[in-house]
Amino acid sequence: GTDRTRPDRADRLGSAPRPPPLCRQQTEITGSFKYINTAVSCLVFVVGVVGNSALLRIIYKNKYMRNGPNILIASLALGDLLHIAIDIPINVYKLLAEDWPFGVEVCKLVPFIQKASVGITVLSLCALSIDRYRAVASWSRIQGIRVPLCTVVEIILIWVGSIVLAIPETIAFDVVPMEYRDRLYSVCLLHPIQKTRFMEIYKSAKDWWLFSFYFCMPLACTAVFYSLMTCEMLRKKSGMQIALNDHLKQRREVAKTVFCLVLVFALCWMPLHLSRILKKMLYNEYDPNRCELLSFLLVLDYIGINMASLNSCINPIALYFVSKRFKNCFQVAA
Repeated sequence: GTDRTRPDRADRLGSAPRPPPLCRQQTEITGSFKYINTAVSCLVFVVGVVGNSALLRIIYKNKYMRNGPNILIASLALGDLLHIAIDIPINVYKLLAEDWPFGVEVCKLVPFIQKASVGITVLSLCALSIDRYRAVASWSRIQGIRVPLCTVVEIILIWVGSIVLAIPETIAFDVVPMEYRDRLYSVCLLHPIQKTRFMEIYKSAKDWWLFSFYFCMPLACTAVFYSLMTCEMLRKKSGMQIALNDHLKQRREVAKTVFCLVLVFALCWMPLHLSRILKKMLYNEYDPNRCELLSFLLVLDYIGINMASLNSCINPIALYFVSKRFKNCFQVAA
C-alpha cells in the first residue's frame, strides 16, 4: 500500500520533474570544438596583438592620423588588445583543463574585461556613426590635425560607461564546485543562485539585455545616423560638388570605413546572439526529444564564440583593405 501512494504524495508536494538523461552528442560536439576553439583563439591572439598594436602605433606616430574618428578607432583597438592579452590565454587554459585553478578573483575578472571590451566596441561604433553625421552636417568646417575636446570627453564616457555596465558580471560569476562522473571539479561560471533581486533579474534577462544593448543598439544607431547623413548629403549636393572636393572625398572614405567596421561587428556577433536567443525561446531541458535541437544550438554557439572572438583581431585587417590612408601607413610600418 505504501508504494502505491508515493507518486501521489510527490505530486501533492510539487516536486520538480527530473531532467531526462544527458544527450551523448553534447559531449562529442564539446570534445570536437575544444580543439577548434583553441586553434582559433591562438590565431586571434597572434593576429590581434600584432594588428591592434600596429594600429595604435600608426595613430600615435603619425600626426596627420590623430583626428577624432581615428582616436575613437584607437580606443576600440586598445579595448580589443586588453581582451586579447588577458582573457584569451585564460580562456584557452579553461577550455583544455578540467579544473579552474585561478581562484575567484580571476574568475570574476575575465568576464568583466570581456564585457567591458565589447562595451567599448559598441559605444565607440555608435560614437563614430554620430561623428560621421556631424562631419557631413557641418561640411564647411575643415578640421585640422588635432583631437577635438568633444572626442576626448566621448572616449572617457565610453570607457567609464563600459566599466560600469560590466560590473554585474563580476558579481554574477563565481567558482562553483560541480560533480561529474564521481569527481568534484571547480568550475568558473555564472552562479545559478544570485544573492540579490537585481542580480536574479540580471541573470534571467541577461541574454535579452546583451542582444538589445550590445548588438541591436550599434546597428540601430548606425542605421539612423547614416540615413540622416545620406539625407544631408542629398540636400546639400549642389554646394558640395563645388567646394571642398578633396576634403569631401576624405570624409566619404572615413564614412565608408566606419560602416565597414559596423558591418564586420554585425557579422562576427550575429551567430552567438542568435544561438543564445534561440535557446532562450525554443529549448526545454525537460523535453525528452530535445537532443537534436541541443546539438544544433551547441554547434551554432561554438561557431558564434569563434566568430565573436575573431572580431577582436579583424578590425586592423578591415581598415587595411577599406582605408587607403591606413593601408599606406600599415605598408610603411611593415
